[in-house]
Amino acid sequence: MDFMAASMSFGSGTSNHVVRSSTMNAYNQSQKIKTAFKKARTIAPLHTGGPVAIAHNGLWLVTCLGEQALLTDLGSGTEICRFAGDTESITALCITPSGKHLMIFTSSMALRIYELPTSATPLQKSVTPIRVVSRAHDAPVYVCKTDPTSTYLASGATDGTVKVWDIVRGFPTHVLRGHGGVVSAIAWSYPHAQDLEARKMRLFTASVDTRIRVWDLTKGAEQARAGKQVKPEAVLEGHVSVPRGLDISEDGRWLVSGGRDQVALIWDMSERQPKRSGKGKEKEAWPALVNTITTLERVEAVGILGDEVDAGESSLRRKHIRFFTAGEKGLVRIWDGKTGHVLRTFGEEQDTSHEGQEEQRQILDAFFVPSTSSIVSVHADQNILFYSLPDGALYRHLIGFNDEIIDVVLLSSTPSSGDVALATNSSLIRIYSTKSLDARLLSGHRDIVLSLAANSSGRMLASGAKDNSARLWAPQNIDLGWGCVATCEGHAESVGAVVFEREDVPRFLFTGSQDRTIKVWDLIGVPSEAHATSSPLRCKSVSTTRAHEKDINALDSSPGGMLLVSGSQDKTAKVWTVDRSSGILKLLGTCKGHKRGVWSVRFARGTRTLATGSGDRTVRLWRLDDFSCLKVFEGHANSVLRVDWLGGEEAQSQVVSAAADGLVKVWDSRREECVTTLDGHEDKVWALTVSQDNKTIISGAADSVITFWEDCTEEQEAAREVARSELVLKEQDFLNYVALQDYRRAIEVALSLDIQVVYFNSSKI
Repeated sequence: MDFMAASMSFGSGTSNHVVRSSTMNAYNQSQKIKTAFKKARTIAPLHTGGPVAIAHNGLWLVTCLGEQALLTDLGSGTEICRFAGDTESITALCITPSGKHLMIFTSSMALRIYELPTSATPLQKSVTPIRVVSRAHDAPVYVCKTDPTSTYLASGATDGTVKVWDIVRGFPTHVLRGHGGVVSAIAWSYPHAQDLEARKMRLFTASVDTRIRVWDLTKGAEQARAGKQVKPEAVLEGHVSVPRGLDISEDGRWLVSGGRDQVALIWDMSERQPKRSGKGKEKEAWPALVNTITTLERVEAVGILGDEVDAGESSLRRKHIRFFTAGEKGLVRIWDGKTGHVLRTFGEEQDTSHEGQEEQRQILDAFFVPSTSSIVSVHADQNILFYSLPDGALYRHLIGFNDEIIDVVLLSSTPSSGDVALATNSSLIRIYSTKSLDARLLSGHRDIVLSLAANSSGRMLASGAKDNSARLWAPQNIDLGWGCVATCEGHAESVGAVVFEREDVPRFLFTGSQDRTIKVWDLIGVPSEAHATSSPLRCKSVSTTRAHEKDINALDSSPGGMLLVSGSQDKTAKVWTVDRSSGILKLLGTCKGHKRGVWSVRFARGTRTLATGSGDRTVRLWRLDDFSCLKVFEGHANSVLRVDWLGGEEAQSQVVSAAADGLVKVWDSRREECVTTLDGHEDKVWALTVSQDNKTIISGAADSVITFWEDCTEEQEAAREVARSELVLKEQDFLNYVALQDYRRAIEVALSLDIQVVYFNSSKI
């Protein structure tokens, strides 16, 4: 035929069959090797400080992450989008009640207006502003708020100026002056009325001159058009320090103000009271101050929850209200506005008597969300807490920033769910839900927690810290609730390694310290559940062994609990036998070969093999029969900080390693090669663990990010099989078209297969 030749990337049908068969045989022989992982989920920084806003539906949260604003869906815990900034820090932000617009002020004095997404589908690109006012004020803005109709925005600057903006058009409608310093709080009032002309839109502003000013914006617009200076309708004097919180009831009658003078004031906007002037004459003062409540703490936020009616009173004559205050003690208190009594308290009071205390839990801001009947408090340590108003329960805790992730372990607080425990550069342990952003903090250590360990069932947690102690934690009967059930004190220096005896009900806990000793603690009598009313037990040390010449960095217990291995800065890993009756350790052998300190040690589950990771950038496998080095894995560019085994007891053929180069590597120990590298961190990967089903690798790093890597080897192989099947069909189509002399279609198929046509007779096509 005239179609002379075609150079193709495939051979005959027989050879293809042979290749595919050999490929499948090779795959079947190594089908338990995991070669591909996808990033299923991350727990990344959410809030690094600055203002916070929550949408009126209670489901979307806007926080500050560096110089960007971040929108998060609280239901799924996913990031919806980020809002492009101007490289300057955010000083104030707010969301309109309609949920359509987000307003942001930055330290460059610019106002940036954004449209919020209409769905929770994550966006890949940053949202750009629809309008930018480059110099909205002559000084930085630290408070802003929108009116109930989502039409106007009020902003207060540090020079005492307040501006009211038309949000859609982006220009100021009012400029209010007269404050004696920084504007500290803003509140709107636009109560409903049958007669629209009778409705008044008022703005309440407070400043560091301790006064609260009431502005009639309708009258103020008329004054501005007439060229007159806009004056406040009233100036309220009652605070002796800066008011930080303002709120007014929906009917416009009650105004509540709270300040750093440790008082909350209730004002009746419908009544007047006599006030003696400087000349001895009496005149009426409006609004009337009806109650002064001592809060015994500096108040940073107030909010009205609803008003109540006295028995026998008309609904038109309400006498008192319920409101909340939040401030320096880290508590949210609900008050009866008439009696001044505390109705309920949310949160636990923090001890701020120590100047060197690591984390202060004072509240910087708080909001009432009517749609979810909840109160949200924003704390100075970047934590955001959600309290249910009906039952007072803490139902969501968002941790804005975790700092460096030092260690991570998987827990099982209930048989059907799993949680993750994190040790960060903090004395607090973080317990995260694996399904959402919800978390809890465990307090008890007096210094940074360095290591964590869970028992085989995941129902008990151990922690070691720089305060020279270890603690045991057990679940409580509340969501993500864990409590301290025992303490282990006796080391002379920091406890850098902890591990349980590898049994469902462990008898011993092993701790390694910078004092170069290993202590064995008896766990008999330690309760398996924590109770808020019970005090922690003091565990007894049954043996102390001088194990190494330098700091002990890592410990691990073998399946069955008969062996213990320790890794140290003295470049060695030592294997010990454990006397099950007395807890005494006896040296069985020493693994020598690393050129720098050993950071991690891990027993294989099904074979007598040990894996170690070292500062010399290598992973080594050791035979426990004679403590000789079996294999050396090289590939990391910096110290190997963690190692773990991937696979069940029947197939311990893979090792996972994490290093200071920010990479996680998965190794095939039989072929002594790296099968995949997981790149998801920007700093040292200190933490690493593998799920019990061996389908998920969890890594945590100094970049404050936790990454969940899910095995997708089967998915990739299935996709390859589909692609190979399609290739075979196209190859057959090509040969069929050639046989039928349909050269045009043959060339189309050849091009789709990337086949290079060497020669053909174009006249025959």
